[in-house]
Amino acid sequence: MRNSLCKTLKASLALILCLALLLSAACLDRGKGTRRYQASFLDVFDTVTIVVVFAKSESEADALINRAHELLLWYHRLFDIYNAYEGVNNACTVNENAGIAPVKVDKALIELAVFSKEMYGLTGGTVNIAMGSVLSIWHDYREAGTDEPDNAELPELDALKAAAEHTDIDKLIIDEQAQTLYLEDAEMRLDLGAIAKGYAAGLVVDVLTAEGAASVLLSVGGNVCSIGKRGDNEDWQVSVEDPFDASTLCVLPLDDSCLVTSGSYQRYYTVDGVRYHHIIDPATLYPSTYFSSVSVMCADSGLADALSTALFNLPLDKGQALIEELSDVEVLWVDNDGKITATAGFYSGSVD
Repeated sequence: MRNSLCKTLKASLALILCLALLLSAACLDRGKGTRRYQASFLDVFDTVTIVVVFAKSESEADALINRAHELLLWYHRLFDIYNAYEGVNNACTVNENAGIAPVKVDKALIELAVFSKEMYGLTGGTVNIAMGSVLSIWHDYREAGTDEPDNAELPELDALKAAAEHTDIDKLIIDEQAQTLYLEDAEMRLDLGAIAKGYAAGLVVDVLTAEGAASVLLSVGGNVCSIGKRGDNEDWQVSVEDPFDASTLCVLPLDDSCLVTSGSYQRYYTVDGVRYHHIIDPATLYPSTYFSSVSVMCADSGLADALSTALFNLPLDKGQALIEELSDVEVLWVDNDGKITATAGFYSGSVD
């Protein structure tokens, strides 16, 4: 499943970043005397990561790209719920010790857990990292259905309801002083998929900025963050993909900001001719049916990632009410009929 998923996301991400790379390619040896360098890799967060930097030399660019990769590998391992790594207590370790004992973890995982609880409260529970027991069922059915499409099936609702009894985020016990996480419910599991990529990308951007990076575009599975401007001192240009035909829906300028899109068209499998995507509505325990994509633009990548999922799981009026409570967050919704709704400050560019 992971191989097929990477292929799907690779094609999608290539479209998302195509315009940005084409526009920046013309910036060689201009402005600050920098050149554009680019690298991509597939070994973090089960998706395609692309790093674009403007630097004065190849060695400077390599150092930036390698640093970004190093940091992402660390956060990938720390936030991984599927695999254990020697010498690392990660989210998988926490899940394995559910109902047994608290686990001492790295500060970054503690801070992600704290942030996730805040997002749960902010979004009325539409983003819940404690839903692993439910999401793991969908994950297994999606994997099986992708591997054997003719035998694809849906989970039984009774099984999903039983799993949902073990999703109380208050039973995620965070001890910041002892630096431990503990799942009080032995059948509870964490799933960080709605937040981890965006949160990690934000952490990487923070480190690179603190270390002096001035012109970087980082995309982790479509979670796009920018540091500064391009080499010609113009904003980065990033396109939002049309969820129906993979064309460009609109083009957005990014300057020390982030863009995250959640969509029904990337991770899915088909049962009896109907697509079932990966964004599960906590209220129904089935894939959300309100939208085909939701794009969020703001300065905080973790917030953008969490909100893109939350807004996907909320009807438009409730999503708009949520965004009205926040500052400097812009959103574009595309419903299942292709109707586009955007906040007043969302750059519409080429939206039809």
